This record gives sequence, structure tokens and C-alpha cells, in this order.
Amino acid sequence: MKKILVPTDFSPEAENALQVAAHLAKKHNAEIYLTHMLDLPMDLIDPMSDGSASDLPEAIFFMKLARKRFDEILSKDYLQGISVHETVDFYDAFDGIIAVSQEKECDVIIMGSRGASGLREIFIGSNTEKVVRQSPIPVMVIKNEHKEKFDIQKFVFATGFNMDTVETCRAAKAFAENLNASFEILSINISGKFKTSGEIQERINTFLVALGDTNVKVTIYNDKSIEKGIIHYANDNAVDMVGISTHGRKGIAHFFNASLSQSMVNHAKRPVVTFKINAESA
Repeated sequence: MKKILVPTDFSPEAENALQVAAHLAKKHNAEIYLTHMLDLPMDLIDPMSDGSASDLPEAIFFMKLARKRFDEILSKDYLQGISVHETVDFYDAFDGIIAVSQEKECDVIIMGSRGASGLREIFIGSNTEKVVRQSPIPVMVIKNEHKEKFDIQKFVFATGFNMDTVETCRAAKAFAENLNASFEILSINISGKFKTSGEIQERINTFLVALGDTNVKVTIYNDKSIEKGIIHYANDNAVDMVGISTHGRKGIAHFFNASLSQSMVNHAKRPVVTFKINAESA
């Protein structure tokens, strides 16, 4: 983990992500690419111009404002001693984040979320969800402030043992090792799709052989829904980070039920990191 991309809109949620990036950068001697996208309406562009920023008074204003905000952020104590590269680009936010991550060859994207309605709503209907759906590199979503400490000791990867998640599980395992965290596979056995112990064990064996590591700890947790099972297990077992797979064509929504109970909302606090399933394995 040598290059970390942190998109920012200068919100408190974006700063939460930057704080986490700072912790990881210090731990791994990594660089941070802090980027802000100026997504200006096309009707602001002079049709006779070449479309460059110098032709847009509004763009110049917002560019200067962004630079001022960058100066304020870079003066934060928690960034001292870290190599931070700040950029302002004229892009649709989603396209820009993906483009910068590829151009700079980043290892992970860390994004803040203002989602307040549980695990599903952290992603759905936002630029975060779009990035999660399409990013070829892991995306870590941060919901809370981690000013003093960010120490991941227990990493759990949730899967139904579908063979198209073998590669993402392998990537998650490597991610956990990079964080010096323990790694565990979690599968939720839900009512309506209940599987017997024999059926589950057969799927586990096949999956672990494909993974290339039959010694990975595997836990089966029974609950009423996948998302409730993930949250309940994480809360009961001091899980620091949850990893999940996502399909580019479906986004993350297909992993979750349509709604979550209000009682879950306050428990969806820990970081979640996503790994995109390659089209070839889907």
C-alpha cells in the first residue's frame, strides 16, 4: 500500500477519510493523492472557447477556492511528515476519481460517507456507490472520525462461497495481511435460503481449495438477512473492518435487502472495503 487516493469535497466526511489515509500512510510509508473534482455545468463554458479552465471565470473562482481549502487541509497536524499530492481537475466526480486512481496507479481509494441509514445506504445513490461499483482497486468507505487511532486487528470478508468471489476473497486476504490484521471468512445463513451443514461444508471445501488456502478461518452465522448477520456478527465479535465483493454491472445493491431496520442504523459504524469481481469470473 504505497499510493492512497482520497477524493475530497472538503466536507467533514471527506476529512474522516483523510484522517484514516494519514494513519495508513504513516504506517506504510505511503503517499496520499488528495483530489477535488470541479464538476461545472456545460452551459458555463463559452462555446467559442477551447474549453480550458482559463476561459471560465467561474472555473477560475472555484479553482482558487479549492486551492485555499487545500492549503487549510495541508496545515493539519495529522498530515505532517506525509507526502501529499493535491490536484484539482475538471471532471464529473465519479469519472475523475476513477481516472486519477488509474493515472496515479493508486493501491486503494479511501472515501468518506455521509450515509446515515445503515450498511446499504452507505453506498446507494451516491458517488461513493458509483466508485465502489466500477473501481478496479479496493475502495474503503469511512463513516466515522478516526482522529487519534486507526488500528485494524480483525478483518472479516463476507461471502456466500460463490466461485466468482474467490479472486476478491484472495484480494481481501492480501489486504488484511497488508494491514497486519487477522483474516476470517464470514457467511450468513439466512431464513428462506437456509442450507444444511452438509451443503455448507461442501461449498466451503470447494471454495477454499480454489482459494488455495484450506486453513482460513470460516464462520457461519445464522440471521434473518445478510446485512443484519454481517452487522450483528461484527458487533458481537469486535470486528474492525468488513470486506465484501461487488459486481460492476450490479453495484453493491444486490447484496442487500430493500430496507434495514432503524435499530441497525446506529451499528453500521465500522469501515467497509469493497473488491470488484472481474467480468471474467462473474
